Amino acid sequence: MSSFLSQLNDRQQEAAGTIHGPVMIIAGAGSGKTRVLTYRTAHMLAERQAAPWQILMLTFTNKAAKEMKTRIAALIGEQVAAGIWMGTFHSIFARILRMDGDKLGYDRNFSIYDTDDQESLIKKIMADLSINHQQFPVRQMMSKISASKNRLWYPADLEKFAVHPADIKAAQVFKDYQIRLKESNSMDFDDLLMKPIELFTKSPETLKKYQNQFKYLMIDEYQDTNKAQYTIAKLLAASGRNIAVVGDDAQSIYSWRGADIQNILDFEKDYPEAKVVRLEQNYRSTKRILAVADAVIKSNKEQIPKTLWTDNDEGDFITLLECDSERDESMRVANYIQQFKITKGMHNKDFAILYRTNAQSRALEDGLRRIAVPYVIIGGIQFYKRKEVKDVLAYLKILVNPRDTESFRRIVNYPARNIGEVALAKIEEYAHQTQKGPAEILSVIDMVPGLTARQRSALQELNRVVQETRNNLTNSPLGLLIRTYVEELHLISELGQDQTQEGRTRVENVQELINAIEEFSVTRQDATLEAFLQDVSLVADTDNLDNDRNVVTLMTLHAAKGLEFPVVFICGLEEGLFPFSGGAERDSNLEEERRLCYVGITRAEKKLFISHAKTRFRFGSTEYTVRSRFIDEMDLSQIKTEGQAPVETRNRFATRGLDGDALGDYANKDPYYWRDEKYTQPKGSPATKVSKERSVVYDEGEVAIKTGIYVEHAKFGRGKVTSVDGSGDNRKAVVFFVGHGAKTLVLKFANLKVVK
Repeated sequence: MSSFLSQLNDRQQEAAGTIHGPVMIIAGAGSGKTRVLTYRTAHMLAERQAAPWQILMLTFTNKAAKEMKTRIAALIGEQVAAGIWMGTFHSIFARILRMDGDKLGYDRNFSIYDTDDQESLIKKIMADLSINHQQFPVRQMMSKISASKNRLWYPADLEKFAVHPADIKAAQVFKDYQIRLKESNSMDFDDLLMKPIELFTKSPETLKKYQNQFKYLMIDEYQDTNKAQYTIAKLLAASGRNIAVVGDDAQSIYSWRGADIQNILDFEKDYPEAKVVRLEQNYRSTKRILAVADAVIKSNKEQIPKTLWTDNDEGDFITLLECDSERDESMRVANYIQQFKITKGMHNKDFAILYRTNAQSRALEDGLRRIAVPYVIIGGIQFYKRKEVKDVLAYLKILVNPRDTESFRRIVNYPARNIGEVALAKIEEYAHQTQKGPAEILSVIDMVPGLTARQRSALQELNRVVQETRNNLTNSPLGLLIRTYVEELHLISELGQDQTQEGRTRVENVQELINAIEEFSVTRQDATLEAFLQDVSLVADTDNLDNDRNVVTLMTLHAAKGLEFPVVFICGLEEGLFPFSGGAERDSNLEEERRLCYVGITRAEKKLFISHAKTRFRFGSTEYTVRSRFIDEMDLSQIKTEGQAPVETRNRFATRGLDGDALGDYANKDPYYWRDEKYTQPKGSPATKVSKERSVVYDEGEVAIKTGIYVEHAKFGRGKVTSVDGSGDNRKAVVFFVGHGAKTLVLKFANLKVVK
């Protein structure tokens, strides 16, 4: 046994020591999967099982890749670690496409469009196709195109299966979108996964080259792979079948962005000879926290069996905060943070507040501000998404890719050069006729008809600055060159005209971007502008999370995956919020919501708080809420109220979702039905009998359906009317149903019953 393996526990040794053939490592939360991957790699290299460049390690975040590379370098040396192909799916295959994308008609300097670039391009395409963006929102078109690519569909596939008018329009936009991306020598994020498959399919010799190079393939967080990622992995592993995947089906929470849990559930079908190793010892959390997490996830039917255990202390009881409102909830959370800092000597950075939706952060922020607790929101406006930063990045992109239409459109009249939409259209038309990018036309701007002398002069000056900088990219210090470029373009002086604090902040942001380029140029071996732009384009929300910054962290439960904190608050455990509205309509959706709850619980190391509010302001009015079924699925013996009282089971909803029958039909329809008959309704709630009797319900007809009343629907159960519109046969009502969300119903057919 190598010295590396001897430092692992028995199961970890088995996982890290299995080098050849397919292996699936089921790594429970906090079980040391990163340690296993890094020691497995170090063991392979130390035992000369593989050369560094023969190992391909794929992750889902830059943060995870950086952490693993740092750990491996500490074990075997930086020089050896530098040779490993390690990074996110997107960064690794962007690298491959820059080397071999010419086989698909791209040059190595292609741009990577972010969501803003995509939105701008799609909006223009929709205008050209006379598609009304009010009827068919741009974001809806973007979502449908992205979903198609995740399924490995081309425009013709979407057109073939389109039934809904929005799908038909999306197919039209999709076709033009791909054409214009290609003309701009650009790809979007989904292309970075779709194009490698296209490359490997069209060029078998290229696939063979990478199969021969990557003898050993390792994939982290395999449960998060989508169809494209699954297909890429299968193609690369087809020859040697030395594929090791690490993941936890209980932490599969990204189906909404294409992740398919079946990829990990069916791994043994794809590789019948696979070895399966379960890592079940948790090193992160207390016994009580694990007991609560384990009880929740056991309610899911579709899962790989495992039971987490730990040698850690029993720990504190989980604390349930039963709050009157979201304001009350925010104040209690803030007060506990302040109390723990005083009594336990904890720091702001020890606390994380997790929630299901971004909208919940406002009230929680208010609570922290009232007592002057500093915080950071993960998922807010990222540095590289700020307007002034994106403006400079657009100028950098046209240096390396003059065919980038969206970047050109962004900068051509900033600072102002008197280039309006009419002049821009003439430039783009000439570029299209000559099959060039718009920035390439700047050198022959005199050939473009219809421009004024003033416009030509301004564009010639822009071309001079761009060309001089481009010519010096390979023979000048990158940081100094870009600083000079920005100064010659007068970008900082333009921003400096605004002497407000906001204006000064914009200048500081541009200076910070230049500093980042200078730092990049002295710390990276591949310190090219292309490499910097690629890194920037693939930055995720949590990549720049500063663990040393002494602030409380606020984030959604989705963003918290992969992180850990001594103290965690999970807020808003209420039906319709968590599980989210619509989350209970299908078993698969409910199971994913439950996995999200499991992820949130297992972020906590020492102390966990869970909270729900009896009322919450939603959809313009105060709503009475129902405590989340997830609380009642927990091991309640491990939970106490703030007054140290035991927590009793209340709303045992059917685990099959609201259409299940475990409690009978009525329990699924009535949000005020409780098994605990001691429960009393909040003041002001509808006068509904709850014990063992059904509520008194009668049909008064559509005339009685008014905003603010409570109604019952045969399928969706009980809900509150939030608006009514129209008349006669066209009269409609919007009703918010617990567990189903807002539904628009035609009253003539809805047969709603008013609840008295």
